Amino acid sequence: MKRREVLGLLAVTGALVALPDRGDAARGSAVSTLLERGDALHRSLWQVYALSDSKQVVFPAVRAQLDVMAKGLTETRTAADRSRLCRMTADVYQLVGELFFDANRYTDAVQCYTLAANAAYAGGDHDLWACAITRHAYVELYARRGHAAQPLLAAAFRIARRGDDTLSTRHWVAAVQAQAYAAVGDLDACNRALDEAEKVHALDGAHSHNGGWLRFDGSRLAEERGACYLQLGRPDLAEEALTAALAQTLSLRRRAAVLSDLAVLGAHRRDIDQVVHYAEQALGLADRSNSGFIGKKLDGLRGRLAPLMSDDRVSTLDHRIAALPRTA
Repeated sequence: MKRREVLGLLAVTGALVALPDRGDAARGSAVSTLLERGDALHRSLWQVYALSDSKQVVFPAVRAQLDVMAKGLTETRTAADRSRLCRMTADVYQLVGELFFDANRYTDAVQCYTLAANAAYAGGDHDLWACAITRHAYVELYARRGHAAQPLLAAAFRIARRGDDTLSTRHWVAAVQAQAYAAVGDLDACNRALDEAEKVHALDGAHSHNGGWLRFDGSRLAEERGACYLQLGRPDLAEEALTAALAQTLSLRRRAAVLSDLAVLGAHRRDIDQVVHYAEQALGLADRSNSGFIGKKLDGLRGRLAPLMSDDRVSTLDHRIAALPRTA
C-alpha cells in the first residue's frame, strides 16, 4: 500500500512540476513554512538515511514529506517560490529513489530519479539535475546494463560541467563512469575516469558536497577502484584497493559491498578460506540491515561459487545467500 501511495504521489507531483507558476504575488502559509524549514528537514532525512543500518527506517518520515511537497507545489504562487520548491522536490525524490534502490525495486527507483531530474531542471539547478541522472545510471549498472548507463552518464557529465565547479558533482559522475567502462571491459577508459574522479581531492572538502543528495568526497574511491578492477578481471589490481578500502571507516552497506568483492576475489583464486572468511561477514551485515542491495551484491558472489561447491562450507554459503530477501 505504501509503495502504491508513493507512486501515485509521484504522478501528481510530476504534473505539478510541469505546470507553469500562477503569477500571483501572495504566498500561502503552508508554502512559507515549507520554504523556511524544508531544506533543514531534508538534510536531516539524508543524515538518518546515511547513518541507519536499515535504510527503510527513514521511509515513514520521507513518505510524510512527499505529501507536504505536493501540497506546497499546489499552493505556490510566484516563479521564485516554484523554482525553489522544484529544487526541494528533486532533493527528496532522489532520497525516495535511494530507498527503492536499496530494496532492489529498480523500476520504482527510476521513476523517482526521472521526476527528480525533471524537477531539478525546472528549478534551474544543474548539479542537482546531474546527480539525479547519475543515480538513474546506477540502476542500469546494478541491473548489469553497462551500455545503457553510458549515455546517461555522458549527459550527466555535460550537465555537471555547467554547474558549480566548487562542488564534487562532475567527479562523482566520473567515478560512476569508471564503473560503466569496467562493465563493458574498457580498462583504459576506466582508468581515465578514475583519474578524473581523483581530482575531487583538489577541492575544498568542507564545501564540495552537502551530505545529502551530493555526498561524494573521494573517500569511497578505493572501494570503487577495487570493484572496477575486479569486474575487469584484474584481481592483482583489485586486491590492493579493496584491502585499503576495508581499513577505512565504512557504513554498513559499503562495508558489505567491499567484503562481497573480497569474497569474489577469493573465488577467482579458488581460495575457499578467503571466500568463507569474507562472505560470512557480509552475510552477517545483510542479516542486520535487511538490505536488498547487499543481497544483490552477494548474488554476484554466488555466481562464482560453482567450481567450489564440493566443499560443504561453500554449499552452505550458497544456501544462505539464496535465502536472503531480495526486496526490503
